[in-house]
Amino acid sequence: MSSLESSFEHGGDSALQRTEQAQPFPHEPAYTPATARDGVQAPGLAEPVRVLYMGGSGRSGSTLVERLLGALPGVCNVGEVIPMWERGLLQGERCGCGVPLPQCPFWREVGNVAFGGWDTFDVPKFLALKRSFDRNQHIPKLLAAGGSDRRLLSSPVTRRAAREYAAVYARLYRAVQQVSGCAVTVDASKHASLAFCLRTSPDIDLRVVHLVRDSRAVAYSWTRPLKRPEAEGAAAASPRYFPTVSPARSAIRWNIVNLGLDLLARTGTPTRLVRYEDFIAAPLAGMRQLADFAGVDPALSFMSDTGADLGPPHTAGGNPMRFSTGRIEFRRDDAWRSQLNADARAVVTAITLPLLARYGYLRHRG
Repeated sequence: MSSLESSFEHGGDSALQRTEQAQPFPHEPAYTPATARDGVQAPGLAEPVRVLYMGGSGRSGSTLVERLLGALPGVCNVGEVIPMWERGLLQGERCGCGVPLPQCPFWREVGNVAFGGWDTFDVPKFLALKRSFDRNQHIPKLLAAGGSDRRLLSSPVTRRAAREYAAVYARLYRAVQQVSGCAVTVDASKHASLAFCLRTSPDIDLRVVHLVRDSRAVAYSWTRPLKRPEAEGAAAASPRYFPTVSPARSAIRWNIVNLGLDLLARTGTPTRLVRYEDFIAAPLAGMRQLADFAGVDPALSFMSDTGADLGPPHTAGGNPMRFSTGRIEFRRDDAWRSQLNADARAVVTAITLPLLARYGYLRHRG
């Protein structure tokens, strides 16, 4: 797998603080199988399953936004699905509820509904399919020469493979919908190439949140070692820390994923661009806009502009804050302004300058 397409593009600086924490790994996570949650009935199974896909560079705040969305009625957030197949199913990393994912009642039921049980699903075969084209370097192959419908792919072979691949995700999302009873599933996998694949499926009503954060803040975050609590008790092959990345390489990754998502928006895929700095400055306003984009009720009694009350989620991957519960206080993290050295800052700025300008980061202190 290309270094630019690492499955570990999640984690990062916490944009919040915990003021209350439950037991980190509760033994009996709660979920409501095959029933409506918050009084919201899932739509008929013949309709495309609605997926709110969060795209963007790693360390851009997606875990926080995804968890807040998951607290809305009729919305089920599942974290980052993309590392689940290997890290969760094969290596036994922990769900956000604290239980090893293969033993989590929620994910076990999802596997039963989607595939007749995880033991019947050929994970190595699926990972081989993923590696064959679901990588950001293959976006040109996935992008149509023209047109805005789902017939995007450059060859029949790629088209068939992408649809086969997307069909697995469609079955998974459908099962999440059925088990949770929620009309909308939030997947924070972030990779642009996966979003290109998902839009080929007629069974997925795909809506993309393009979350962008200042490239220099992202670069600083990737220089800091960060422990992976989900690896506790997992297979030895499961890394205990997120990898650190040089500022230059981080800047290149930031360009690739954001350019990919910009191209995706031009294909006609419903996309909402959100600057993380704007969101954390006014979370209530940001959540109302995202709820409208997702087509759900913006019932925000669980949060204010200073924090939110969050319960344990069933998330397959993401920032370590996915294990935090209770009152979460929001704070803006601008440590990069004083901690990222001048040389690294100049390198990242130079590499990402066109997109920094496009997203408004050169016009004001954003």
